[in-house]
Amino acid sequence: MNSSRSSRRHRGATAVALAVVTALLAGCGSSEDGSDNPLAEDKADGGTVVVGSNNFAESILLADIYGEALKAKGIKVTYKPNIGSRETTYGLLKNGSITVLPEYNGSLLAYLDPDAEQKSAESVNAAVKTKLDSKLTLLESAPAEDKDSVSVNAETAEKYGLSAESTLADLKDIAPDLVIGGSPEFQTRHQGLVGLEKEYGLKFKSFKALDAGGPLTQAALAKNTVQAADIFTTDPTITKEKFVVLRDPKNLFGFANVTPLVHKSGLSQKGVDTLNAVSAKLDTKTLLDLDTQVQLENKDPLDVARGWLKSVGLD
Repeated sequence: MNSSRSSRRHRGATAVALAVVTALLAGCGSSEDGSDNPLAEDKADGGTVVVGSNNFAESILLADIYGEALKAKGIKVTYKPNIGSRETTYGLLKNGSITVLPEYNGSLLAYLDPDAEQKSAESVNAAVKTKLDSKLTLLESAPAEDKDSVSVNAETAEKYGLSAESTLADLKDIAPDLVIGGSPEFQTRHQGLVGLEKEYGLKFKSFKALDAGGPLTQAALAKNTVQAADIFTTDPTITKEKFVVLRDPKNLFGFANVTPLVHKSGLSQKGVDTLNAVSAKLDTKTLLDLDTQVQLENKDPLDVARGWLKSVGLD
């Protein structure tokens, strides 16, 4: 698994995310009925499900989606938003201060067992379950993934006839004409240039060191300073700049499926079924659209969550 994305999940500290978090702490989004102190270790009242989130925009949105779905089924819900690192959230889950947390299966496995192989989403989930604290369990994964990708800008896609159906293998003949950008580590990691050459035979014209899917990489790709770059698959810049994300059929970039992590004793079977139903309808394209509404259109994540649940009949 690409540790640049894992680090992003640990820290939850992109500029956009911080802006959204600031707005939430000022009184919008899921904080409307959550604790003023997200790190407070007060246990939930009997029958109350506490939905937590890390301090980045997508996690807050996902917490609202799962939490509002539970509310729609008559389950009492409170929120603990903006918590922070996985070390903190995992501890709060173990002691029952949080009942539900939207996680990313591959990132969670890497946290629990850095040396674990990730060959399929199913095997990742199975491995996670063997490593979890006995009080916790993983529910079903959504098709939606937020992970590294090689994306090309609109100009490059048009020039070479690339589309959302194109794969990394389609770059083999044109890679020598392209400059690719990413974090400095992307140049030397298997889940980077090394793996792109080994798995897909890609040899690029050159590499430009930028950042881990952040504003430098986004700007360079938009300005055609680089023609391909490591961009996260639910980054709203994809929508704004009409980047084309190339499919990765060999799963070079691992797995990062949105997956609820829960404290077993705090969630009824009705709650489990509700969260699984939500995950079944959440794919990457949908999550990208919802992230775009929150991060680019400045919509309240709680409103976005409720609107999507209604649109898929889960309200």
